[in-house]
Amino acid sequence: MKNLKTIIKLFVIAIIISLIVSCENQEGPKTDSGITKTSAQIKTGSDGLTIEQRNIKKRIENDNLIGSIKHLYVISAYSGQVLIYSTVDGKVTSSGKRLTPKTVNGNGYDTPGASNYITIGGTQYTTNEMIEEDGTFGNSIEYIYWFDQKGIYHQHYITGGQILHISDQPLEVKSVVINMEIIQPK
Repeated sequence: MKNLKTIIKLFVIAIIISLIVSCENQEGPKTDSGITKTSAQIKTGSDGLTIEQRNIKKRIENDNLIGSIKHLYVISAYSGQVLIYSTVDGKVTSSGKRLTPKTVNGNGYDTPGASNYITIGGTQYTTNEMIEEDGTFGNSIEYIYWFDQKGIYHQHYITGGQILHISDQPLEVKSVVINMEIIQPK
């Protein structure tokens, strides 16, 4: 019994020491060169949003404006020339977007672990997929987007041999010619 009390005391002491050591090491992770993680204070606007939050909100609103017209440019990554120009009624949609989730769990609301409920064809299902802000499921292809100083919306996709650019205003596109010379090694 005496040995058990000694073991328990040693165990409690070990826990206390590990807590003290972990509390002293509150710097966070470090790189091999000794750089530690840092953070910044982000100010919000009068609407309570950060610039990043405002851009996301504005993009979602812009993408879902009924009757809006966008302008699509497919640009050669090699020559810089516009290969295709087209107006877009509303917005360009990625093929990965869907109105229903890819996976459902059984039918009915009694599936353990599921967090979202959906009705498909009159049958109730549960799913772990989250519905996006635009009311769809699935992923879009990766792109960057921005609003320029004039408030014009731009989306820019970079893929293999072409660059896709979408704007809510037509762009003035200049023809670009790239001349390349191959030099033979001596």
